[in-house]
Order: sequence, then C-alpha cells, then structure tokens
Amino acid sequence: MDVKTAIETRRSIRRYNDREVTEDVIRALLEAARLSPSGCNAQPWRFFIVRDEDTKKKLIEKKAFQQKFVYRAPVIFVCCGDPTAYAGKYGGEYQVEEGSVPADPAQRKKMFSQVEGKEKIRAIRDISIATGFMVLRATELDLGTSYIGLINEEVLKETLDIPERYVIPYVITCGYFDKNPPMRPRIDIEKLCP
Repeated sequence: MDVKTAIETRRSIRRYNDREVTEDVIRALLEAARLSPSGCNAQPWRFFIVRDEDTKKKLIEKKAFQQKFVYRAPVIFVCCGDPTAYAGKYGGEYQVEEGSVPADPAQRKKMFSQVEGKEKIRAIRDISIATGFMVLRATELDLGTSYIGLINEEVLKETLDIPERYVIPYVITCGYFDKNPPMRPRIDIEKLCP
C-alpha cells in the first residue's frame, strides 16, 4: 500500500474484532512514530501502551475515558509529549551545515527565543506528527485506529505512572476490524485556503 492509498482508506474505527495485535505489530507502529520529524530533533514523544484487562479495569473504575468503546480496543496508545525535551536545543549542527540556522550559538539561541515558553505546544505538535505516521502505518497493516480526545489526563498519569511534566493530548485506540466505514464528508480544497 502506498501513502496516498493509506491516506484515502484510513478511517476512525470504533469496533474491533478479537484478533490479537502482536508485539511485532506494535513495534512496527512505534517504529513509524520514531522515524517522524520533530522540532530541533527533540523527539519528545513517549507512548504508554495499555493491553491488559487489569489495567483497563482500573481505568474503567477511575473513568479515564468517557466513551466505553475505548476500553474494548485491543490496544490503547497513550500518546505523551515531554515539553522538557526542547531544553537547550537551538537547531542542530546539520542545520548549521545547510545554512538554515546561524553558526554562532548565541545567534541560534536568540533565533529560537521566539518559541521559548511554547514547549507544550511544540510537544503536542511533534506527538501529532509522530502519531500521524503511526496511524498511516497501522492502515497499511490492516489495523483500525481512532484518536480519542475525551480523556482524563490526571487519571491516566496516576494509573499508568506517567511523569507529571508530560502532556497527553489524546490516546489512540488500535485493533483489527471487520468492516471499514465509508469516508465522512470532507470540505472542498478551495475552502482550505480562504
């Protein structure tokens, strides 16, 4: 499957069958995320994976998710970004070499001062890029996924022992499914650029 086909066939899947998502498949999805770009190559993404029923029961008891289908997903990727990953990063030597940032470290630091204080936004941006890669790889492997934003971040942190400094913008459910629903309506290209 090429990328265009993965983009065209990807759907948000909320019903999964009982087929196991193997460790090798999970590693393939994580590898897709790992290879994605990030600002200053900070690679702030971290994933906590929920598959076992005991953990799911704890999340149910604490009401981590508002939508019941999330708990039935074979795999739940808790998608985290570490805002501290950007500390002291002002472009890399490869960027100096190509001329996209100044060679002088003080000038580079000054250039990047405009994003200081925006580390949380940068972490969310970069985890979003990584999960976009992951979701397309999942589509290629005949898996369904769904982004879930209705989460209780504090419950997830407490239950899964996730560091407080991490941001959790969403989780992604993942598993095999029986039927791909039709694509929902999309806005016209002309409306993308008002």
